[in-house]
Amino acid sequence: MENETQKFLDSHVKRTRISDFKARGEPFLWILGGTLVIGLLMIFGFVTLIFYNGLLTFYPSKIDVVKLNNGSSVAGEFMRSEVYKPEPSDQPSLPASAKKEMESNRGYLRRFLYKTGNFDLYNEDYKWVPAYEVLENSHPSDMVYVERIEWGPFIGKIISLNLDGRVIDKSIFSWDQLRKAHEEAERRRDGIKRIERGEISAVNNYLEKGRLALRKIELKEGAGSEAYAKATEKFKVEQERLEAQYRELSNEAEAIRGKDSKFTILLSDVGNKEKKIKVSDIVRFYPANQLTLAQRLNVYLSRWAEFLTKEPREANTEGGVLPAIFGTFCMTVLMALFVAPLGVVAALYLREYAKQGRLVSVIRICVNNLAGVPSIVYGVFGLGFFAYVLGGSIDELFFPERFPNPTFGTGGLLWASLTLALLTVPVVIVATEEALAAVPQSMREGSLACGASKWQTIRRIVLPRAMPGVMTGLILAMARGAGEVAPLMLVGVVKMAPELPIDQFSPYLHLERSFMHLGFHIYDLAFQSRNSEAAIPMVFVTTLLLITLVFAMNAASIIVRNRLKRKFFTGHF
Repeated sequence: MENETQKFLDSHVKRTRISDFKARGEPFLWILGGTLVIGLLMIFGFVTLIFYNGLLTFYPSKIDVVKLNNGSSVAGEFMRSEVYKPEPSDQPSLPASAKKEMESNRGYLRRFLYKTGNFDLYNEDYKWVPAYEVLENSHPSDMVYVERIEWGPFIGKIISLNLDGRVIDKSIFSWDQLRKAHEEAERRRDGIKRIERGEISAVNNYLEKGRLALRKIELKEGAGSEAYAKATEKFKVEQERLEAQYRELSNEAEAIRGKDSKFTILLSDVGNKEKKIKVSDIVRFYPANQLTLAQRLNVYLSRWAEFLTKEPREANTEGGVLPAIFGTFCMTVLMALFVAPLGVVAALYLREYAKQGRLVSVIRICVNNLAGVPSIVYGVFGLGFFAYVLGGSIDELFFPERFPNPTFGTGGLLWASLTLALLTVPVVIVATEEALAAVPQSMREGSLACGASKWQTIRRIVLPRAMPGVMTGLILAMARGAGEVAPLMLVGVVKMAPELPIDQFSPYLHLERSFMHLGFHIYDLAFQSRNSEAAIPMVFVTTLLLITLVFAMNAASIIVRNRLKRKFFTGHF
């Protein structure tokens, strides 16, 4: 008996030791946990990279003045350093110090990148300086950083300030004088902008409306009709009045511009090359090497304020992105307004009304496949159907007087929103169907047993309890739609549209206009900018803004979803 027991124990131990590896769960648990950690680290690393570079983009740095071996100097903000390998053809001409550095660094040399500005003087605003050419690096207190409306920043020294004929030399110059002169110059610049973009724009708008109204009468009644003759006389009187008003406003703007040209500042770069600019052409200025921490933070916050509230300049590499923010937000909201009813109604019919069978299964397969169609295909469809077919038909019916210029027959905010609504509607349909299926059947039966109709049951019992799931689908749709770029390039988004699609003229919100988008703005900076070095910081900060905007919109939707969950949380019966 004891021998049999021992044999049983031995055989049991033997079987335990040689058990199949796949039957042991611990290794797979470690693999799953490790995969999760890797994924989280990748996401955290990406977000950290974006936030680190984006938040530091606008922080002002000191200006380095680097003396070189050849006697010249380079002034600019230090950006980064790197090692490089010189071309074989350049190696014989290198100095002895460079060859010695190559021997100690396995054939590599170090160089430094400086943001030198002054693009209008040298046709470049970044410069690489090899380490072997550097003799001395200093931070003179008289170096200033001047941000301009055109030609980018100017880095150098102030020679004199001319205030309407009164020349103030650098020996008696004070920063308070320049700040006061700059404030007055900004008021003059804003006055010119108000006249040209506000009042003159209104005059042009009234002239265009009058011309289109006359053209509409001509198409309807004929050029020889009495109605057209009366309308022509009336339009001529109104045209003369508006043209007189236009000349008066133009003269007023020209007078301000003439006065503004008398307020100038004379600058020189580190090589004593002089440049005279108007004070009104200055966006921001500061003595980079004399700033305190509070002053640096003030410059930093003012740059962020400009970025969020102004239009872009210098080929989108400077200035703000307000038109892109507005375009992205408006397009996403319109897309959500279109996709929500389309997706919910389709899901309600498939789940609650359609007879479940082969046809419905095929439709569900088609809906799931639509989610995998490349987005550029939706862009081509949106351009062909929405813009050319639907928009062209609208132009023929309601805007024939505008031909040959299209109104709705080209890309615009409305068609872009509808295109993205089609792109994201499969996500909403699938999420809504899952939410409807999660509502207990007993609730439907109880409502029907109490005498409610099928639609009353859906509207009052099923749909409210499925709303958290519907909101989940809408959140996913908004997140995808806000980041899409490829279809927008075909149906409305443009590189530069400084004017918002909203103004003081009826219908106030112009859905037919082209617009800017943060996603396309990032693409344009990264791949189509004239200066990749100048675009890199703006790529990071615009990406940070896009992530923040999408997060804010999704957070608002999540808050609504959570409130709905708390409202309708009940146990199943």
